Amino acid sequence: MSFTYTQAASVADAAKAAAGSDAKIIAGGQSLLGAIKLGLAAPEALIDLSGLAELRGVRLEAGKIIVGAMTTHAEVAASPEVQRAIPALAALAGNIGDRQVRNRGTIGGSLANNDPAACYPAAVLGLGATINTDQRSIPADAFFTGLYETALQAGEIITSVSFPVPDKAGWQKFKQPASRFSIVGVFVCKSDTGVRVAVTGAGPCVFRAAKLETALAQSWSAAAAEKVSISDEGLNTDLHGSAAYRAALIPVLAGRGVAAAG
Repeated sequence: MSFTYTQAASVADAAKAAAGSDAKIIAGGQSLLGAIKLGLAAPEALIDLSGLAELRGVRLEAGKIIVGAMTTHAEVAASPEVQRAIPALAALAGNIGDRQVRNRGTIGGSLANNDPAACYPAAVLGLGATINTDQRSIPADAFFTGLYETALQAGEIITSVSFPVPDKAGWQKFKQPASRFSIVGVFVCKSDTGVRVAVTGAGPCVFRAAKLETALAQSWSAAAAEKVSISDEGLNTDLHGSAAYRAALIPVLAGRGVAAAG
């Protein structure tokens, strides 16, 4: 397989290179390069964002944590700003994959790929974050649209993610031991706008658990979460667990997340 390779000099340069061809934007490459090796992707061109310093870094601004799209999982986990403002987000980032994945993989790449068992989508949806691109800002509730599908248009590039700072947040995942992806992962959040609960690994795409949100809005407690019954309709069944097994795990992990959040 042959393809052209472009080291982007700017976001505008990357967007221009991606236009009008079967090109793929490459961030950390932890998903895309594996897909290419397996023959699951065959792009005509790769546009590399790794040289764009303006897409890296973490800052606290106007009550929000702003994370650049090319910031690695390890950098998010180690960020003092994230550890102070949203410790559950730091914990999530620090337990993604293995050391190589955490030091090469990026938040923007993870979100654009939208693997159904990825961890970051749960944090983004659970915290009600906003995904900023070179063209617009997309609320989390409108970003994740299906299996490996997002609201991104062809050539659109994620530049940063804005996370509101919650009152409380917690994250728990039951991981597949080899890949460390989530068999089920649950992110819970309580803020002045209400309670949000996001689930990854259980379905074809990250989703909010409305029954858990209602229960936790009435009583923010592990006991309240664990009493909720989740339907297994539409959930995944594979060699790691049945839909019923995943449905049973969701309230258990939500309860543990609430306990961890305090």
